[in-house]
Amino acid sequence: MSRTINVDYLARVEGEGAMYLEIEGDLVKDLQFSIFEPPRFFEAFMRGRHFTEAPDLTARICGICPIAYQMSAVAAMEDAIDVTVDGQLHELRRLIYCGEWIESHVLHVYMLHAPDFLGYQSAIHMAADHADIVKRGLRMKKVGNDVVALLGGREIHPINVKVGGFYRVPTRDELDAMTTDLEWAYEAAIETARWVAQFHFPDFERPYEFVSTVHPTQYPFMGSRIVSDQGIDISVEEWNDVFEELHVERSNALHARIKARGAYHVGPMARYSLNFDKLPAELQALGAELGIAHECRNPYKSIIVRSIEVALAYRLALDIIDRYEPPSSAAVPVTATAGEGHGVSEAPRGLLYHRYLIDAGGLITDAQITPPTAQNQLSIEEDLMAYVPGRTHLDDDTLQWQLEQAIRAYDPCISCATHFLDLTVRRS
Repeated sequence: MSRTINVDYLARVEGEGAMYLEIEGDLVKDLQFSIFEPPRFFEAFMRGRHFTEAPDLTARICGICPIAYQMSAVAAMEDAIDVTVDGQLHELRRLIYCGEWIESHVLHVYMLHAPDFLGYQSAIHMAADHADIVKRGLRMKKVGNDVVALLGGREIHPINVKVGGFYRVPTRDELDAMTTDLEWAYEAAIETARWVAQFHFPDFERPYEFVSTVHPTQYPFMGSRIVSDQGIDISVEEWNDVFEELHVERSNALHARIKARGAYHVGPMARYSLNFDKLPAELQALGAELGIAHECRNPYKSIIVRSIEVALAYRLALDIIDRYEPPSSAAVPVTATAGEGHGVSEAPRGLLYHRYLIDAGGLITDAQITPPTAQNQLSIEEDLMAYVPGRTHLDDDTLQWQLEQAIRAYDPCISCATHFLDLTVRRS
């Protein structure tokens, strides 16, 4: 007996893709997770552009996490021309990154993933029964929007970030005006973490190799080293010695893998598990209270981790504002020199790597951009392969719902990876 399920479009993710699943008895005979959104060729059309254009151009890769692209780009360009941005300018970069994590994580928790756990097709349907909860999420997200708008010049595709710093830095009064909302939002994030921790989570843990950036003292937004829980500890410049990207015929996104052993996992669970000791004590205690002390390996529970990271972003934003002293200049001087630069930062969805070659005139001659969803694609596929056995008795609608939920747990930004989900299940 053959059974086929077709899903033309997976709701509540960014981008388009497909999955083919063939089951024979209780065995998965074939499973293919494909990204079919047309390639966008950002790496190709970066060539010939001036290195100072990189932050604005790469920000257009994603409307959800443009700051991550800007921060990885400026880190790579500053590495290439041997420029260091530190002090208050570095702190302002961390602050705008707080805004992006808030925007993205709150959107995912409240609008994209929570409806799965509560049995709703969308946040609009959920709002009919949980209006106050949805309103709380919208208010929390607006606080992140306000941070990005102030530091970035606008909420979507910010235009104030540049190689060397910013075009304009905020006044102390402008930042102080945000503290009341940030204080409210921090408490709301704690409530959010406790709320989502009450959801029913499938009993499903995976032996991921977690990979993230690290910092000696801070929970990472940006870093110069990349580590894993299975022994990787490299500088950003060594990326291509350890990782590789392969073309798979069914996908318009390259599949990233560790050369020595295959799939790995980036994102909130990896950051949290590798940097738990960098969290403030009260958030470490919150993680322990919610049953994920030190690490989380159940992808369905990543919604709890995201909620804790949201609380962290509000807390860090308040700390940065409290210590803020306007710098004497909005940016450090930059001069074009021939070189190769590597940059990495932690997008909401995980580690984002950039590499550029620039010539003596400052023109980009080569570009490499490895987004989080491309890095997680093999991990997603392996999750699905592991999840289906033992659940083949489920009817098609239930199985489809749970598989989509597993994919949404990654909050994939498929357009970045270039893209999700036409599902075909064949049973025999």
